[in-house]
Amino acid sequence: MVTISVGLIDNSLQLTFVLFLSVVVVTLFMALLTAPQRDEISEFYLGNRTMSPLMNGLAMCGDYLSAATLLGSTGLVALNGYDGLLYLGGTTVAWMMVLLLIAEPLHRAGKFTLGDTLALRLRRQQRPVRLALAVCTLAIATLYLVAQLVGSIALLTQFTGEPSATTRTLCVVVIGTIVIVYASIGGMPGATVIQIIKAVMLVAGVTITAVMVLNRYDWNVDALLTAAADHSGTGTRFLEPGLRYGGSARNKLDFFSLELAIVLGLAALPHVLMRLLAPRKASVLRSSIVWAVGLVGLVCVAAGILGLGATAIVGRDTIASTDHNGDAAVLLLAHALGGGLLAALLSCLAFVTLLAVAAGLTLAAASSLAHDLYAEVIRKGQASQQEELAVARLAAVFIGVLGMLLALASWGANTATLAFLAFAIAASAILPTLVYTLFWRGFTARGALLSLWGGLLCSVGLVLVSPVVSSTPSSLYPSADFAWFPLQNPGIVSIPAGFLLGWLGSRQGRREQDSTYADFEVRMLVGTGTEQH
Repeated sequence: MVTISVGLIDNSLQLTFVLFLSVVVVTLFMALLTAPQRDEISEFYLGNRTMSPLMNGLAMCGDYLSAATLLGSTGLVALNGYDGLLYLGGTTVAWMMVLLLIAEPLHRAGKFTLGDTLALRLRRQQRPVRLALAVCTLAIATLYLVAQLVGSIALLTQFTGEPSATTRTLCVVVIGTIVIVYASIGGMPGATVIQIIKAVMLVAGVTITAVMVLNRYDWNVDALLTAAADHSGTGTRFLEPGLRYGGSARNKLDFFSLELAIVLGLAALPHVLMRLLAPRKASVLRSSIVWAVGLVGLVCVAAGILGLGATAIVGRDTIASTDHNGDAAVLLLAHALGGGLLAALLSCLAFVTLLAVAAGLTLAAASSLAHDLYAEVIRKGQASQQEELAVARLAAVFIGVLGMLLALASWGANTATLAFLAFAIAASAILPTLVYTLFWRGFTARGALLSLWGGLLCSVGLVLVSPVVSSTPSSLYPSADFAWFPLQNPGIVSIPAGFLLGWLGSRQGRREQDSTYADFEVRMLVGTGTEQH
């Protein structure tokens, strides 16, 4: 890894640390101030349910947009041009699916977690279904959490070069400990505070930097595109499809598989689904998602401009020589536009983004373990609120520590691969179960179990026998060769498999009584009783 520059190391690292520490102190204070004051699980799981649509929209935006959007997506555009822009488009499309298909039915039929929705629909065998859902949630949250923690090391590497084992450990432990405090003590109110602050900082930061890029080219988009093509080393191919995902049919299928997992996986990410249950009224939820779609779309447009600007101003060769993944593109651009100050601001923003997403993931996994696994499966609904709340806090500590250990053990792993696998599991296991639960009268508990377990095992299994693990120089084990599955992203196979397994299980299993779905449908459409929980 080549560091960005001597000046950036000397000036920006210290300033980044001061800015990051200031933000952490402020957000920790606010998280503790807004933390649940009563032993009520509804307050810990859902937080302030009377927030305005704008505040909820900012929190949703903060929950979804990770450092991968700021660093990875801009780098993808900077190195691959049109193909990178196409990748960014999938993010906004995904939010439209949440708005049109999932949000309001889930909100009306839900309570604290997705497990409550499944239990209301599949009452006879709700405990095995809750168990399977908790395992899937833990797998998704852990993979995504590890990706965030490993990403914090990678971000530090942009300044210091290859960090020592002690530096890596210190970075992960500090970030992980702050995440544990946010999730275990602050609960949903604390996580919401940091999500809103992070979203405001992210929207403002990328928008201002994008304005600086456009202003440099006199607001002439054609001039920006021409400069990016001229400094890409590939000429006009930079602005045409196929630079990264073209060529062979396998590359095109891999890209389609990735986009499929992103578009469908977002609608089933545990921390996003949990956020959909927070607003008390469906009308507030609808307006909140409209705000989230707009904010996410704005950030994605700005990220595209930053990627093109990085290529135009810094040069594709410089970006690739600094970091072959392109993660340094936005920092190099910031240094070229505004010197060490702007680079430090965006670096601090990246660290805060990592922190906020990790906190949301930890809270979602802890809530599922405490509510679905402990309270409903182990204690069979007999746990007191104080007992469940204590377990939720302990679960947040457990997940945080587990994430830290796995992040240190997986140093050198591709963070994008971990995140994409989490999306694939969500789209292959949780989404089919959720869609069938909400919209198919014939869905049964056996179908839910097959869909959850089958989608999880299919996603993970295909990745284990893919080029991600073996057979290529960039694989985890490059000298081995057991890549029987040719694609790096399993979604194109695992997502249809999840839907198919849910359908087969429901056809072969014993049908639930129609009255179960009839009662569920009334609640899903009308929302009877949902505004009281």
